Amino acid sequence: MKFKFIYLTSLPVIILILLVRIPSLGHLPLSAPECQLKKWHLPGLFNNKNNQKTPVLIARSPVTCCVEDRSCIDEAIYQGENGKIGDKKALLTSIDRSLRYLQTARADAAYENYQIPGITRDRVYKSLLRFRQLLLTAKSPTELHQAIAKEFVYYQSIGRDSKGSVLYTAYYEPLYTASRVPTAEYRYPVYKAPPDLASWSLPHPTRLELEGADGLQGSKGKLRGLELFWFRDRLEPYMVQIQGSAKLQLTDGTKTSIGYAGNIAYNYKSIGRELANDGKLPLEGMTMPIILDYFHKYPQELNVYIPRDPSFVFFQETKGAPAQGSIGQPITAERSIATDKSLMPPGALALIRADFPFADEKGKLEHRVVSRYVLDQDTGGAIKGAGRVDYFLGTGKLAGDRAGVTVGNGQLFYLLLKPPN
Repeated sequence: MKFKFIYLTSLPVIILILLVRIPSLGHLPLSAPECQLKKWHLPGLFNNKNNQKTPVLIARSPVTCCVEDRSCIDEAIYQGENGKIGDKKALLTSIDRSLRYLQTARADAAYENYQIPGITRDRVYKSLLRFRQLLLTAKSPTELHQAIAKEFVYYQSIGRDSKGSVLYTAYYEPLYTASRVPTAEYRYPVYKAPPDLASWSLPHPTRLELEGADGLQGSKGKLRGLELFWFRDRLEPYMVQIQGSAKLQLTDGTKTSIGYAGNIAYNYKSIGRELANDGKLPLEGMTMPIILDYFHKYPQELNVYIPRDPSFVFFQETKGAPAQGSIGQPITAERSIATDKSLMPPGALALIRADFPFADEKGKLEHRVVSRYVLDQDTGGAIKGAGRVDYFLGTGKLAGDRAGVTVGNGQLFYLLLKPPN
């Protein structure tokens, strides 16, 4: 799961949020004028004469594809990157996980008072079943897109600007070496959730008060005895808190994993933003690799900037299980997103379109505007409002490299079957 707060529901928050100058998709070459971004915007739907509150999702006709513009169809289902097999199986897996969620009492409660008329748990469930059938029978991305255009309604997020512009970032599951016991080398712990966390008085102690400026004082206070695993580099347990889960290679030769188990009631505060505020790094063009490089050059600065983030996340050992989303189901690389679950329909099928980095045959990252069918299965402490999406990119170094440079504007659509006539 992602880095979450008590007043939300539950995995990772990206440091990049609001840190960089956002590139416009309009600057990326697509094709003919009719294929440019204007067709993806919400065209003149906000003539609100009665001053009623604008819904966060607006029903609209499907976006038509231009022959030269491959960015509006999901080609990855049928053919993967660099000639690899497509990821239809991964999409089916993600669909099945949402279907399991939608059959729970938890889903019933989430949809009981959902704010958009016509979007119900039953309709979301039936839409997923029908999409699954189409996915199994369609022989090409174009055929699938055309079938969806016939049978489904697109509900577009109004975004950050009421024109459909959505800020995309990405998250991943890091892979680190850790120890089950403290040693001179492995000194920095992550912690289990206190059994009495629910009864802690407010305001909660901050990160600084819990673990000290150097991250080594937890045994002297409320965290005593809650140590779960130890890391060599102070930045590593902090990154695990940001991402919300991790795979661990242990010093005894075994492997395991940890996942989100709770947090204190403070908003996440970006240490990248703090570096910019102090003039240590320029705000424009800042990315996760730049932030990490700074702290590798000046590790003593970690004791200055990490304590400025008052939030704190607890973990549990998950013994190799996949990272879970806020709906209580495992998330799937490239096929799960995190959104603000106070606004967006949990477990639902969505179509995202944005600029994402991909590794070429030599491992170099190149950006492309693509569309992907995804399932809305997670949330995050910094993922708030109709204009924010966090895209799950998987586990390990490449996923982390890609997530670190993912930031840009795009669009978000939810796909639901047309209501019966």
